[in-house]
Amino acid sequence: MKSKSSSATSLDIFLNLLARSWTYLFLVGLLVFFSLTGPGFFTVRNFSNILVASTLVMLMAIGQTFVIITSGIDLSIAFTVGLSSVIGATTMRNLALGGMDIGLAILIGIGAGVLASLIPGLVNGYLVAWVRVPPFIATLGMYGIVRGAAFLLTDGQQVVGGLPQNLRDSLSSIGNGSLIYTVPDIGLVFFSRPADLAPAQLRFTDMLLPYPVIVAALVVLIFGFILGRTQFGRHTYAIGGNQDAAIRAGINVKRHLLMIYVLSAFTASIAGLLHVFRFTAGSPLAGESALLSSVAAVVIGGTNLFGGEGRLSGTVVGALIIATLTTGLVILNIDALWQFIIVGVIIIVAVLVGRVQQALERRQI
Repeated sequence: MKSKSSSATSLDIFLNLLARSWTYLFLVGLLVFFSLTGPGFFTVRNFSNILVASTLVMLMAIGQTFVIITSGIDLSIAFTVGLSSVIGATTMRNLALGGMDIGLAILIGIGAGVLASLIPGLVNGYLVAWVRVPPFIATLGMYGIVRGAAFLLTDGQQVVGGLPQNLRDSLSSIGNGSLIYTVPDIGLVFFSRPADLAPAQLRFTDMLLPYPVIVAALVVLIFGFILGRTQFGRHTYAIGGNQDAAIRAGINVKRHLLMIYVLSAFTASIAGLLHVFRFTAGSPLAGESALLSSVAAVVIGGTNLFGGEGRLSGTVVGALIIATLTTGLVILNIDALWQFIIVGVIIIVAVLVGRVQQALERRQI
C-alpha cells in the first residue's frame, strides 16, 4: 500500500510539473512544427519578425497580468494604446512643423502620450476601488470613452499623417532599427545599418536585436521584478487571493488597485508609442485588434482569471505563442482567420489545465 501511495504521489508531482510547463513545451512544439513545414520559417529574420510582432500584445498583456491577478480586467487598454499613439504622433508633428529640434519634439511627444494615457487608468482605478464598479463594467465604459476621444482628436480619421520627412526618418530609425545587424561579408554591425550596401547584401542583412524588442524586454524585466520581488507584487497577489484578508492585513487596497489600473494604462501607452515609431503615424485603432490576444496571452501564461495567481514569464510565453501562430499560418498560406479559432481553443485548454493543476495541488496537501 505504501508503494502505491508513493507511486501516486510521484505521478501527481510529474503531472503538476507538466501542467506548469505545458506552455513552454507548446511553444517549442510550434517552433519545431512550423520549422519543418514552413519554408523560410527557421531563419534569423523570421524569428526577429516574430519577436517584433509580439511586442504590442506583450506590452498590453504586462499590465493586464497585474490587473487579472487582482481578479479584475482592463478592456480599455484597446483604445488607451490608440490614444497614446494619436496624442504622441500629433504632438511630435506639431512641434516639428513649428521648428522645434526633432529629438526634443519626440521626447515631448512621448511624455504627452504617456501622461494622457494615464487618465483612463486613474478613472478606472477610482471607479473600481472607491465606487465599487465591477472592473468589466468600468473598463468597458472607458473603452468607449477613450475610443471616442481618440477619434475626435483625429477628426474621425484612422491615421495621424502629415509628419515631416525628417521626423519620420528619426522615428523609423528607432521603430524599425536594431542594436545589432548581421551583414554579409561584413559581419556584425552595431546601431545602424550601413547605407552603401549592395543589393545582395541588403537582401540578406538581418536584425538581431530590434529596438522594439529591447524596449519590451526592459519593460518585462522591470515589471517582472516588481511583481516577483517587491512588496507591491506581494500585495497584488494578496488582494487577488482574498481582498478582505488583505484589508485586515493592513494593505491599502483602494490605493493599490488605483495604482494597478494606472500601471495597466502605462504599459498600454508604451505600446501605443512604439506603434508611432514603427509606422511613423498614430492610429486610434492601434491596439483594438490586440485586446483579445493580450487577454489570451495572460490566460495562456497561467494567470488565474479569479485572481491571486500568475507570473509575467508565462505571459511573455503566451504572447510569443500567439505571434508564432500568426507568423506560421501566414508562411503556410493558411487563412489568418484560423488564428482566432486556434487561440480560442488554446485559451480553453489553458483554463482546463489550470483546473487540473489546482486539483493536483489539493491532492498533494
